[in-house]
Amino acid sequence: MKTRTALIGAGGMARHHLPLMIKTGADIRVVCEPSGDNYELAAAKLEELGAPPPPNEPDLAAMLDTFSAELDAVFIITPHHLHHDQTKLCLEAGLDVLLEKPMVMNAGEALSLIEARDRAGRHLVVAFQGGLSPQINYAADLIASGELGELLTVTGMVWQGWKNATVGTWRQIPETAGGGFLFDSGAHMLNSVCTLVGEDFATVAAWTDNRGTPVDINGVVMGRLESGALVTINGCGDCIPGLENEIFINLSRGAIRTGMYGERLFVRREGESEATEADLPRMRGAWEQFTQVRNGEIENPCPPEVGLRMAKLWDAIVESAGKDGLPVRTLGVG
Repeated sequence: MKTRTALIGAGGMARHHLPLMIKTGADIRVVCEPSGDNYELAAAKLEELGAPPPPNEPDLAAMLDTFSAELDAVFIITPHHLHHDQTKLCLEAGLDVLLEKPMVMNAGEALSLIEARDRAGRHLVVAFQGGLSPQINYAADLIASGELGELLTVTGMVWQGWKNATVGTWRQIPETAGGGFLFDSGAHMLNSVCTLVGEDFATVAAWTDNRGTPVDINGVVMGRLESGALVTINGCGDCIPGLENEIFINLSRGAIRTGMYGERLFVRREGESEATEADLPRMRGAWEQFTQVRNGEIENPCPPEVGLRMAKLWDAIVESAGKDGLPVRTLGVG
């Protein structure tokens, strides 16, 4: 069954999603994109995929007034500062929402979207690969089950030639992006760690280096979870081209190694001589899983509650980094 859809934002990431969307039943009825060039590129891509190019209504409120009655859902793929207001409008219009990462700019916005979702009774899925990954979710369940004992430490590392690749784009404008490398590519690391541990941070200390830009480029985060487990996250966005990442988790009766996108998972249990790769299904695409959530086939793998946990962490990182690493208590937020 086709899902009647509005595409909100038609930039490069939106066009990246189009092939799988069309393949898995998206009927894109309208686009909401202020850039004429982006709209034309998206329309051309849809024609290439055999789908009729939809009209463009650049104003979201006007688009919803005109088209909401003939829509089931929207996919929001816009700069970060727009996510909250756009998602809230769409939920209030009675539409299910698939929202690109990061969910929102701060914990207050996250709480607002949870309230809007509950009030509207609609679905809100966040398109984080880690949150949608069978590997990440299996590891999170394994940690929560206690099978591998007490959670002790988590170490995450990500590097990318992000600074030079994003010069001159909205991603280096603080008011639009909400942060730099740690809140863009690094947001996958923050979200996956939050998903894996399944609990809030109690205390966070962070240092960032803007490397001559308006936003964070390099950063180090240290934290203590509510359970007492210790976490370190290292992000470097001013380095050679490419991207690498790793997450190591130590427990009292085992160890886990995975990546921030959930593309791999190795588990070593007490008494075993080496780690074994988990035999799990491939990760389905964000739109495909969104439609399965809408159809009641699966539970929401990446709900806004996970986005809230990450937003609390990000708020604490920003506050601590602004105080030269002074530890910040995060309990009681939300």
